[in-house]
Amino acid sequence: MPKQVDYEERRRRIAEAVCTLIARSGMEAVSLRDVAAQAEVSMGAVQRCFRTKEDMLLFALEHISHHVTERAGARIAAASAPRAAATLLTHTLTEIALLDEESATQARVWLAFATRAPAGGKLATVLRDTYAKLHDLVAWLLRYGQSTGEIRPHLDPDHEAQTLLALADGLTVHVLTGHHSPDAALTALRRGIDYVLEDPAGPRPRATRPRAGTGPLMT
Repeated sequence: MPKQVDYEERRRRIAEAVCTLIARSGMEAVSLRDVAAQAEVSMGAVQRCFRTKEDMLLFALEHISHHVTERAGARIAAASAPRAAATLLTHTLTEIALLDEESATQARVWLAFATRAPAGGKLATVLRDTYAKLHDLVAWLLRYGQSTGEIRPHLDPDHEAQTLLALADGLTVHVLTGHHSPDAALTALRRGIDYVLEDPAGPRPRATRPRAGTGPLMT
């Protein structure tokens, strides 16, 4: 009886091979032959899973995007008891920034896709959708912090989420280029989070009306 092939598992395996090649040698290293060798499948198997190289790259980007958003959301879902908003923000933004050594491969792949994706293209659409989900997650955490009295009540969660997400994204590049160590980047990230925390001495200026929000998006 012919062996059944799990095509979704094979597609994920190929996606991981694509990411490994990009992290090791850049986007130009992604050829059909090299991907097949890295994934330990035949070239025909790759072609049966993906019609074009663009389809293969798109799936690889969706694969890593899903992993990043899933890890960020898991930090919240794993909390078995109420957690401090500052702690949850730090954990979540650290996951988004991909600062630890284990995440360095994903960070290099993410940056490669971000620099390649043309405005309006399919890769750019996936990147925009991922950033939108991460923005919603951070904004939800800020609203949670406002409800517990930890985050300054007059801040606009959407505005501050935009700032914190941009900070995390920029620190990813700084660590990859060696401008910051992961520890220094984490310190900078914590300073950004400290800004939104309620000051025990009293509220600080820069007040805007908060907008209604929804729960975090976990995909």
